[in-house]
Amino acid sequence: MLLIHCPYCEDTLPELEFTYAGEAHIARPADPSAFSDEEWRDFLFIRTNARGPHYERWRHIGCGRFFNALRDTVSDRFLMTYKAGEARPTLTQEAAE
Repeated sequence: MLLIHCPYCEDTLPELEFTYAGEAHIARPADPSAFSDEEWRDFLFIRTNARGPHYERWRHIGCGRFFNALRDTVSDRFLMTYKAGEARPTLTQEAAE
């Protein structure tokens, strides 16, 4: 069972209390109408799907808040979680965790 830390509740809980919400730090285009159909398709559906450390967005069902996580997709281990709106950690900060 995966244990995930909610940075808002400051509690580590079972995965069943959380919902995966996609890749983190995806910025919506300012003018989506300027995109071609192919560009819009890529924005909506194409993600990095990285092997190793990957930034993800999660939602804690208990408090209802979204947060970001850095999870290793090989080991399925959460390396860190941080509040939505906080800056994406740098590689040096990740290594310190």
